[in-house]
Amino acid sequence: MNILLLGSTGQLGHELARQLPSLGRIFAFSRTELDITDHQAVADVISNNAPDVIINAAAYTAVDKAESAQALAYAVNSDGVAHLAKLAEQVNAWLIHYSTDYVFDGLKQAPYVETDTTSPINIYGASKLAGEHAIAHVDCRHLIFRTTWVIGKDGHNFAKTILRLATKHDHLNVIKDQIGVPTSPSLISKVTIDAIRAIKHSKAWPKGIYHLAPQGISNWHEIAKTLIAYAEQQRVPLNTQVVDIQAIVTAEYPTAAKRPLNSQLDTHKLQSQLSFDLPNWKDDFLAVARDIVKELETA
Repeated sequence: MNILLLGSTGQLGHELARQLPSLGRIFAFSRTELDITDHQAVADVISNNAPDVIINAAAYTAVDKAESAQALAYAVNSDGVAHLAKLAEQVNAWLIHYSTDYVFDGLKQAPYVETDTTSPINIYGASKLAGEHAIAHVDCRHLIFRTTWVIGKDGHNFAKTILRLATKHDHLNVIKDQIGVPTSPSLISKVTIDAIRAIKHSKAWPKGIYHLAPQGISNWHEIAKTLIAYAEQQRVPLNTQVVDIQAIVTAEYPTAAKRPLNSQLDTHKLQSQLSFDLPNWKDDFLAVARDIVKELETA
């Protein structure tokens, strides 16, 4: 099986590149090696490598910057994806693509299911939704995984920012009224591999959208407290202790892009296909915390 991976050096791409080789021959490209907005270059790579599965981990993910860089966000998250879907259709390859809870407005009072009405409230979410629509329009063989609050050991993310700030400040203010759970690149990769194994054994899942997140419910404030508590246990020198993390509401921390208040995703559809149970968010997140803290200790 030939697998083409785009975006191999991002948070998710790093983890996919580590885990995918067990499945077949991997052709992995970073953004600098293969820009998804360079349509001819992407077409040439697909033509030369004849992939059975194309994994698109390339995305414009700078949520706030997207508000002033709309053209670039759409070029990557929509136009590039549309072209990729057409190429996948031409070579009869499966396209695995990653989307976001930000396609929703966050006003629902319960976890979102795949068929709920989408209504993004920022440019990033709108551009990712446009990418979903582009894939659906081409209707190639595809799996779209909507994920939420991706935090891993690679790249820049919330956890690393909190730890960095905790070494410099004696207290932190963290938002509590945005509800959701962190999702590790490791879990996303594990689900992706499960789906590819099904394809490999001619038992492919029904094409379409699947919500992918750990079990449970949390918020940014609780996640920060969980991280700092673990760091304290590991005797990481910090100025901020758990009791010094204060809860604030979204209105007290204005950003360029609005965020949904409810980012909960219902994962029953995904669980019905998986060969394993989705973990609780805290177990999934603490595995990431261990890796990040270990990296700090060896730095």
